[in-house]
Amino acid sequence: MTDLAVARPPIALTLRSLLAADFTVIVRSKQTLILNLAVPILMLIITNQATRRGGAGFGAAGPALMIALALSYGLLSSSLLGYSITVARDREAGVFQRLRVTPTPTWAIMLSRLIVQFVAAIATAVVVIVVGGIMHGLSYGVGTYLLIFVVAIYGAAMFLGIGQAVVGLLRSSTAVNALGRVLYVLLLLLGILGISGVLGDTFTAIAKWSPVGALMTLFTAVQSTSAWTSDDGWAIVAIGAYLVVFAGIGIRWFQWEAR
Repeated sequence: MTDLAVARPPIALTLRSLLAADFTVIVRSKQTLILNLAVPILMLIITNQATRRGGAGFGAAGPALMIALALSYGLLSSSLLGYSITVARDREAGVFQRLRVTPTPTWAIMLSRLIVQFVAAIATAVVVIVVGGIMHGLSYGVGTYLLIFVVAIYGAAMFLGIGQAVVGLLRSSTAVNALGRVLYVLLLLLGILGISGVLGDTFTAIAKWSPVGALMTLFTAVQSTSAWTSDDGWAIVAIGAYLVVFAGIGIRWFQWEAR
């Protein structure tokens, strides 16, 4: 009796196929267009109009802070309202079950989706920086653009970690959708009310070290020509801590099947 060995396709070929499929899905998704581009651009318009009317306390760092806010919420919305919900729905539809019976490694399945999200984060950063720069009459050097892209990837990793934790702890796509929207609104309000200072110094301090606040601090810092402060360094540490904790939770309790 002869044993027949099943040839495993090269991992590079497998990963290319997954990336092609995931990129096709995200490019054709109207939700992606809204979350990654429409939301941050709308945020730029709203904050710009509010500042002109004297309704928001952005201080001397106004334009940089408004762009940082738009960048942060573009990444937040694509992770909490895009990535986590998509993963939960694909899990319920049995997409992961079908992929796991193929020779494809499980890490490749998730890596492909994360790579697509990081590319989308860079695209979001490009659009927001260009639109924000035109809106506020700002221009950046090559070094600043590179730093913004690095921070965008770092921030996207943090928010994807939070999204992974949500989809890891909850199996139902309905529950993931509901919790994701609640967290999104809470973080949205925390950031806007925190930077405005309308609720006092204590609330502002809490908001500053929230996931959104820390990322906004970092985005504002890389747009500035002044020397970095200790707060900028601690923002890097805070984002890293959020990333490790939430990604750890999401990986540890993630289930490939809905039931």
